[in-house]
This record gives sequence, structure tokens and C-alpha cells, in this order.
Amino acid sequence: MPSFFFDCDRNINTYDGTSAAERESQDATDKLLRITKFMDSLEKAEAKVSTDSYPNWRDIRRMEYAIDFGTSNTVVARINENGEIETIKLTNYSSFIADNPPLISSFVYVQDAVKEQVLIGQEVSDRGLDNLNTKSEVRFFKNFKRAIGSNVSMFVPELDGREVEFELVGTWFLKKIIAQLPDVDSLIFTVPVDSFESYRNWLGTVCEQLTVNQVRILDEPTAAALGYGINSGNETLLVVDFGGGTLDLSLVKLSFAFDQAESQLPKSPLGFLLKWGDRTIKNTNTNKSNFANNQSAQTAKVLAKTGQNLGGIDIDNWIVDYFHRTLGVPKNSLVTRLAERVKIALSSHDSATEVYFNDQTFESYELTLTRSLLDQILEQQNFFNNLDQALDRIRQHALRQNIDLSQIDAVLLVGGTSQIPTVKNWALKHFPIEKVKANKPFEAIAHGAVSQGWELKDFLYHSYGVRYWDKRYKKHNWHTIIKSGETYPLSKPIELTLGASVADQPSIELVIGELGETNVEVYFEDDRLISRVLDGQQVAVQILNENSKVIAILSPLGQTGYDRIKVFFQVDEKRTLRITVLDLLSNKNLLEDIAVVQLV
Repeated sequence: MPSFFFDCDRNINTYDGTSAAERESQDATDKLLRITKFMDSLEKAEAKVSTDSYPNWRDIRRMEYAIDFGTSNTVVARINENGEIETIKLTNYSSFIADNPPLISSFVYVQDAVKEQVLIGQEVSDRGLDNLNTKSEVRFFKNFKRAIGSNVSMFVPELDGREVEFELVGTWFLKKIIAQLPDVDSLIFTVPVDSFESYRNWLGTVCEQLTVNQVRILDEPTAAALGYGINSGNETLLVVDFGGGTLDLSLVKLSFAFDQAESQLPKSPLGFLLKWGDRTIKNTNTNKSNFANNQSAQTAKVLAKTGQNLGGIDIDNWIVDYFHRTLGVPKNSLVTRLAERVKIALSSHDSATEVYFNDQTFESYELTLTRSLLDQILEQQNFFNNLDQALDRIRQHALRQNIDLSQIDAVLLVGGTSQIPTVKNWALKHFPIEKVKANKPFEAIAHGAVSQGWELKDFLYHSYGVRYWDKRYKKHNWHTIIKSGETYPLSKPIELTLGASVADQPSIELVIGELGETNVEVYFEDDRLISRVLDGQQVAVQILNENSKVIAILSPLGQTGYDRIKVFFQVDEKRTLRITVLDLLSNKNLLEDIAVVQLV
């Protein structure tokens, strides 16, 4: 029975004509009776509480949940009353397919945009609403995670007189899931390794709308490494997270971390990686659970990362293109669903067939595909070359740290796309079979995110720079000031000296951006979100200080030909980029240790 605290002094009765001792005794008796009655009523209330997923309501109070919001599927996990990590089945939302764990399809159907009435997950499919979009109205949304925080210009539908952006759809989706989780004390969201600032800012706005004590975010590859539970103490792992919309490769180093004062006891987990709030996860089940008593605090250090927009959705679209070209079937959501089913079936069969009936022409088509044909389609789309290039980038990062990929301890495959036989074969071509692990493709990320007892150390996996005018090419370009791979906090500030570009210049602006290389273009074709591999690398930039570019007001006015200000860039232990601006003329600070933005 949990402990309760009462302010009983506000309800103490007084009794005229009785002694102080008698009143004190009577008061104590009254307090005991009130507490007893309260506890009895609590027992009765608890006895009435019953849900399909949580029959023992008392044992799940103050729960911590992890949500792996995926492009195709979303997984929710928690640590139960026995200290065990489990995947949660949510009534009406979760589905079971073959031997898969409970998965929530990342579907949203908007019933009323103004009233924010939506259906999500399996309830969309059960009502047959995942194929009802028309040219005039789009109420069914899927794959919307890929568009959240994207710089791609895209069509924004208007429903019921309200514009419905993908960020709004994602917010509705997550809020519906969280609303069905009982007694949420803490939430952990996982995010793609290649997400930009706008994606994290969006997730932050979602969190601001929640009455949850603590919310943290953790990158998906790191969570996957934790979820596979490989914990001898010092493994180096390659995590290949291949989901519906993204491919993320992460080289992760694990190691035990013991308290120096008491070498047999683990240190308290810090859990500072990409978090909101000041609290850290603590072992709350130490009196009940061997899991909590025996776990060791460990360190997961990310050595190298790379990511791009490429996943199962692209394969589905390529299969649709193949059937359109060979059979003449239309490119629509129904054919895409059938293509996805064919792809899934090929994970366990050499050949698969689905039948499409065109209700306009009254013709039927057999959509048949073999594994060998699928391999040809993937080859034509440079799919394997893309995988090899991603692996080469990881290998180069590893070599800079004197790490040979042939010496790593394990390769972890996560995400539904990693279950395609040809993807497994690709991994086996590069690594021995005993090192390739693929037994938790859907749950590893959510389970790893909610696991306790980990101290997470990471580095910045994007570069950051300032914009300048390139006189040679007569266009804006970017000068890198902080390179990807820098650990934080920085050992010393990075300095940049600037001068006036015109006579009598009143101020100096500085545009700071998050830089990343990409060889994938994302765009819309009809109602499909498409990614295309580009011939060469391009720089993808997310401006971080769009509304606060001025960093120095010059008095007296700046003149050309002279250095005028010196900017000091620092990244603190919370990944916050901070700047100090020194006026070289007056030798005074114009800005001092000002926070600019939270970095990745």
C-alpha cells in the first residue's frame, strides 16, 4: 500500500468540557478513523478500475513510457511492476501482424479538423478509411513523419476551413496515444539521427501541451543499441536502423561505469542526452525488482553517425512503379498498400501475389513479385550503392578513431525494412553471420529508450557554420565553425573575427546554420512523398537564428578595412550554442555568454 500524507489539523474538532488529554486522545482516534475510511474507499475505488491492458492498476502508478514514433509504425514501451520492459498494446490503436509485437500504424484520419476529432492507428484500417482520399479532399494521412520539420515546399490541405499541416497531424497522433496511457509520470521520445532543429522544436511544442512531469528525447540508433541488451561491458556496435522512412547507421561504444568510491556499485544514470527537464531517471523499484537491483549503469558513446531519407516507403513506391510500367495499374493508395503487402510477404516467401480490382474499368490484375525481381528493382534504384555509401561514411569516421569495422562486436538490424531478405544478405556480405543480430527489429528502439541505468555521452553529429557572401560565385555560402564529431562542452571557445563590409555600418549580422550533406532529394509526386538519389553531394542547411541575426550594434559606426568584433562560440554541457561578442574598438563585450540555440 502506498504512503499518503494528510494535513489533518484543518479538520480537528474541539470538545467543550473535556480535558486536554481526552481531547488529544479523541483527536487521534478521529484522525485514525478518517485515514482508515479513506484507505477503505481507495481499496474500493481500485477494485472498480479495470482495463484490458492494465488489470493491476495499483502497480502501474507513476509510470515511465517510451514512444518510438516511426514513419510506418509506432511502438510504446514501459517498465512494468516486475521491473521488466514490455511493449504496450493500446486498445483500438495497436495491431498484431503475424509474429510481430503490438504495433500502432502511423495513420491519422481527420474527422473534424476544427474540433480536432481524429482516428489513428488500427481504428483507421478497421473502418476502411485508409483508402478514402479523393483529389478534392485529403483526410487520411500516413508517412507524415517524413514531412515534419522538412524544408520541402508541399501542398497543405484545408479541411473544414482549417489548414492541416503535417506537424499538426503528428501532434494529434501523439496526443491520442499519450491520452490512453494511464498515470504517465515521464515520457521518452526517440528521434531520427538526421533530424533537423525544426523537428525537435516541433516535438518540444507537443510536449508543452502535455501535463507530464518529465519528457526527454533520445536518438534512435543509441536507443536501439541499449534495446538489444548487449551488455558484457565494452562492445562496439553498428546499429542499422532501416525503417519506413529513414536509414540511420550509428557506431556505438558501450562500457561499464562504476562508482570509484564503491567499485561494486553502479553510478547513478545521468541521462543527459537530448532531454527536456532537470530530473534524471532513477531506479524506483529497488525494493521489489531484481532488475533494478542488479542493473549496472553503463555508458553508450556514439562514435560515428550518418543518416538519410530512405526506407520502406521508397521500396513500396518503386514496386508500384514496376506494376504501373509492366501491367498498367494506376498509382494510388490501394495499389501502394498491396505493394507493401507483397513486400512483407517476400520476407518469408520466394514469391507473393496480391489481386487488384479496378472498379472504374472492371479489370483485375495479379500483382506478382519474386525475390529476384525485387532485387532487380532495388538494383535499378541504386539501393545497394546507397547502403554501401552510408557504410563507407561510417567506416571513414571509424578509421579516424583507429577503429576497424571488421573488429566490431555486433551489427544490430532494426526497423521493418531491415527484415527484407536482401537487406539481411547485404549485412551478411559485409559482416560475419554470428555478428548480425535481427531478433528485435521493431522493439529495440522503444525498449532501449525506456531502459534504466545508462549514462549517455554523445557528440555533435552535425556541423554548424556562418553564412557569408561568396564573391567568386556571387552567392551565399557557408563557413564551418564547429565540425561534426566535436564533443561537448567544447574544451575552448572557437573564435571568429569580423569587420564592417560597408562604410558607416551601424550593425553586424551573423546568420548561423546547421549544416549537413545530403544526396537524397525529397519531393511530392501526386499524393506520394518521394525521395530521389542525387548525382552529387549537396549541403542541406537549417538556419538557426532567423529572427535574431544582429549580434552587434556598432558605436561608433563601423568602417571597412578594420577588424571590429570578435565572436566566441561555445557549446555547453546541455548542447546549447552560446556566443560572446567583443567590440575590439572599445574592448567591451556587446554580448556575453548568450544562448543562441539547442544543438544536435
